[in-house]
Amino acid sequence: MPIHLDDLDVNSEVAGLGSALIVPCNMCPAITVAIREKQPFIELFRSFLKSAPFERYIRALQSRLKEKGITTEVFRSNIIHQWFLCMWTSGRRKKLKKHAKRYDAVIVLGCDSATETVRELVPSTDFKVIEGMKVVGFMNAKPKFHLPCNVSFEDCRIVPMSPEEPEGMAG
Repeated sequence: MPIHLDDLDVNSEVAGLGSALIVPCNMCPAITVAIREKQPFIELFRSFLKSAPFERYIRALQSRLKEKGITTEVFRSNIIHQWFLCMWTSGRRKKLKKHAKRYDAVIVLGCDSATETVRELVPSTDFKVIEGMKVVGFMNAKPKFHLPCNVSFEDCRIVPMSPEEPEGMAG
């Protein structure tokens, strides 16, 4: 049950910045982009453990930021157990904390939990944590495996998030 995300316009947030570190979660945002583009999430023999649609999405974001004079780098997490940004190990978090100090901001491509993970690691003064995506709902989809070892999703639909408090429950 991946989380479905929509893109946020980061233009106003990056105005005046010189550099940004892009920190992607490799699971929910990558699945979202693959489904949106009607492409396989993973093609193991073509791009091994990278989602080609998501990699194109990140490169396009970098290109747009470069046009605004902002230099970027992507903080990669290529090991499978590091794909979920919200569940990074303490070692991975320390590495991000150290790496982020070289930038004016961090752009998080992930859910609210991913953003919170990053926010708790970076210096709070004169540093921006920018949400690049927002949560829309849960994705209900069927994984499909097809030759030569590709993973796609079909019959996709978005299930809205439940409200925090059901009607009639307010105190």
